Amino acid sequence: MAELKSLAKDTAIYGLSSIIGRFLNYLLVPLYTIVLPAETGGYGIVSNVYSFTALMLVLLTFGMETGFFRFANKQDENPQNVYANSLLFVGGLSLLFIIVCLTFLHPLAGVLGYGSHPEFVGMMVVVVALDSFQCIPFAYLRYKKRPIKFAAIKLFSIAGNIALNLFFLLLCPWLMKVAPQAVDWFYDPGYLVGYIFVSNLVCSAVQMFFFIPELRGLSYRIDRALMKRMISYSFPILILGLVGILNMTVDKMIYPFLYEDRHEGLVQLGIYSATSKIAMIMAMFTQAFRYAYEPFVFGKTKDKDNKQTYAAAMKYFLIFALLAFLAVMFYMDILRYLVDSSYWEGLSVVAIVMGAEIFKGIYMNLSFWYKLIDETRWGAYFSIIGCVIIVGLNVWLVPLYGYVASAWASVAGYAVITLLSYWIGQRKYPINYDIRHMAVYVLFAAVLYAVSVGLQHLGLSVWVRLPLNTVLLVLFVAYILKRDLPVKQLPVIGRFFR
Repeated sequence: MAELKSLAKDTAIYGLSSIIGRFLNYLLVPLYTIVLPAETGGYGIVSNVYSFTALMLVLLTFGMETGFFRFANKQDENPQNVYANSLLFVGGLSLLFIIVCLTFLHPLAGVLGYGSHPEFVGMMVVVVALDSFQCIPFAYLRYKKRPIKFAAIKLFSIAGNIALNLFFLLLCPWLMKVAPQAVDWFYDPGYLVGYIFVSNLVCSAVQMFFFIPELRGLSYRIDRALMKRMISYSFPILILGLVGILNMTVDKMIYPFLYEDRHEGLVQLGIYSATSKIAMIMAMFTQAFRYAYEPFVFGKTKDKDNKQTYAAAMKYFLIFALLAFLAVMFYMDILRYLVDSSYWEGLSVVAIVMGAEIFKGIYMNLSFWYKLIDETRWGAYFSIIGCVIIVGLNVWLVPLYGYVASAWASVAGYAVITLLSYWIGQRKYPINYDIRHMAVYVLFAAVLYAVSVGLQHLGLSVWVRLPLNTVLLVLFVAYILKRDLPVKQLPVIGRFFR
């Protein structure tokens, strides 16, 4: 129980930076969708470019985050040496990436469809290289159990990005109207999408200065034997990560190429991406849990095997993931205002995308069996299978059904690899998960969601549905408190659950 309390504490702190940070970024979504209405396709451009940067980020980190945790926690390894070699490898790879991409910038931008704005690609090349390198110091902060600094850097960078976006997208256009001489010497009103990338570039560059203490005092010498073992361990994780990020972003990459009219593809992509942001509450929770869970699991291997703890962590993850799902779906009438009304036609995908995120979170928890026994190739196998399913369904069905097909393709891909990971994992590293109990939670959540959908189909007004949905959510929370949280021991509150 003490270990789970520690895990919960770290999850809360990491989650603070993740959830608050993502929420603050959510504030940019209404801004983007208002400044870049759906019919312009501007938000589609942003989503398309960022989908490629997400892929490159995984490529350049090379699975070294997980590799760092694994080797830093080995009894016969020097953690500082592991950290220094991780920095050298990822830093060298990132520098090479910048040199190659900027050398061939114009041909690269043309292939991606941004020949008229190669600087879009150039800015994001530098951003992804900086962010890749910074992943290692961030991992080091997690290893040293310094979640406060981790959260502070994340939040400061996010706040700076928001401030720059507000400056370029709101303040400067206003000044162009009332005092054009103040900004017309550097500001172009028609370059709105570009300023989003400029803001990101500035923040990624400034963030480097916060890691100066973590970059000093190290012996930057390549340990060839260690490097070889880390690369060997991390390479399957790289493959896993590459196909995993493809599973998440391939639809956004290929959209402009699946439509005969590229502009229409960007419009549809913008609608899909904007409405999917509402579902990212689930991704916030999954990410926060992963930040705390990964060092927790590898740290436990120093002590003793504790499969019961891993099983409990899985159960609580699923419980609170279902709670997040219900909270989002029950209050969709409010959350839809996170995007401009011109994007509302895409709200039907939110529940589907959240379902895919739940499967992804379960798969993340299951995945630790092959990391703990150093058989990371299984992760690559599963991810390739999932990628083939998702890419195949996207290419086949998106031209026919649009972004709804993309959402269901993600559900199908993650569901298949989740089942495969569980089936094989139980043979390689058996853990007694409480399947029956978790199934009850899934069934209960599904019934509550079905009731909520039924209320909507009855034609009840929003002001009637919201209180009724709140009652449904309270029922789910009450069941959690009654069944799985020790509230019976709490004063006053506990007597209501005895």
